[in-house]
Amino acid sequence: MNLLDAMRYLAALAQHRHFGRAAEACHITQPALSNAVRALEQEFGVTIVRRSRQYEGLTPEGERVLASAHRMLHEREALRQDLCASVDRPGGPLVIACVPTAVPVAARLAARLRERHPDIRPSVRSLSSAEIETGLEQLSFDLALGYVDRARARALKAQVLSTYRERYVLLRRRDASAVPAEPAPMRWADAARLDLCMLTREMHNRHIVDEAFAQAGAVVQPVIETNSVLTLMLTVLEGQVCSVMPGVLAALARQYPALELVPLVEPDLTVTMGLLLPQGGRLSLAQQAATALAADAAWWRGVVGTADAAVRHSAAVSDGSAM
Repeated sequence: MNLLDAMRYLAALAQHRHFGRAAEACHITQPALSNAVRALEQEFGVTIVRRSRQYEGLTPEGERVLASAHRMLHEREALRQDLCASVDRPGGPLVIACVPTAVPVAARLAARLRERHPDIRPSVRSLSSAEIETGLEQLSFDLALGYVDRARARALKAQVLSTYRERYVLLRRRDASAVPAEPAPMRWADAARLDLCMLTREMHNRHIVDEAFAQAGAVVQPVIETNSVLTLMLTVLEGQVCSVMPGVLAALARQYPALELVPLVEPDLTVTMGLLLPQGGRLSLAQQAATALAADAAWWRGVVGTADAAVRHSAAVSDGSAM
């Protein structure tokens, strides 16, 4: 058994949660992937995968094996880049995880990295905050865009490379009969009385929005819920509903003349987002290149676009250092 290959297959299985799709991603047959996982179970004398007629997840022992697999694969890739690339011309894969509302920033980050370093191959994954936190701890991601306050509260082993602050707005259809003008700010309490499409409650962004409504003395019952940020925008575009979202995401709506962004006030909600670097492993050349670019304030402002950018550096989030 090739241990590194078997670990790679296990990581793919945990990511895709399906034997067939994992095998396809690894360019092997499904029986070959299943046999590799069974070989791992025989090697370590534990059951790694919970099985019935389909994949049901990993056992507690399997989660421990997966964590080791990610660390081994990270070290292998870092070594490969050290041997095959150079500091002057870094190359290789760079996995960037992001919360769904940060997808526009992650996309610009990937594109601008490629513009500066053509041999780097970014891969952007939109995941929940919990999935990102697990991935950073296990070194399965190279960088992540997430909520700084949440990372600090959970003592996440990650360094905040750069930050940006985002404010929340109401997205609504523009009144076609009105004279074109910048809309006046709206109070959160007034927004609560509208028909809203909101993210589902398991998403951290929803907790942020609900807390803002609570501070305004309002309780919201959305008429539509979704776990897709794209759906938030499309429901406003197609239906008689509004939505609340961070300005970085809502700025994409400016390409639609029928939509407008309304600043929300009372409370004035500002959330700090951060580019996070996992700790505990050797940095690959691709990670080093991305870290160096993120330290450039002008370059970072170009990545975050119209957001209120601030480049700051800290030690591990868990040390409670000031941001």
